[in-house]
Amino acid sequence: MRFVVTGEWTKNRLLKLIVLFFLFFVVAFTLTMSLLFFNKMGLSYESIVTYYLGSEEKYIPARTYQGLLEISHYHLFAMAILMMTLTHLLLFVPMSLGLKAFFVIVAFSSAFLNEASSWLIRFVNPNFAYLKIVSFVVLNFTILLLVYCTLKALLKNEPSAYMEGNKKGTSK
Repeated sequence: MRFVVTGEWTKNRLLKLIVLFFLFFVVAFTLTMSLLFFNKMGLSYESIVTYYLGSEEKYIPARTYQGLLEISHYHLFAMAILMMTLTHLLLFVPMSLGLKAFFVIVAFSSAFLNEASSWLIRFVNPNFAYLKIVSFVVLNFTILLLVYCTLKALLKNEPSAYMEGNKKGTSK
């Protein structure tokens, strides 16, 4: 933590390597997440509704309560850790606090809504498939944008912005 707060993250080669590898894995994760999504559902309303509600004509069973619960159990924890890590790195990127706050809210909200929409489609109303589409696209775009901002700051050796806007030395 000290390396990032003091700005040494751009000077410490080993820490830089660790962050670069982390960002590489995040991009690979986002790619595989997208491929799985498109392989299972796609971005159409009909394909998403069929995936969650099933189809007698196509012999596709509806997602079960137990199945959704097991997936949510892992996804909620994994996405929380990923969003916390990416948005934590964003704290040190030189940009306005308002923009950082916006990215944090969008990142966590889209991750949560992407998961919640599965339940809403299955047990509330199939029209929540539109929420699934929007939250999935926004989530992926936000992840890649956070990776880009962090990578740009890291590779340009920009100083840490952790203390930005606060002359007394405490973060806002």
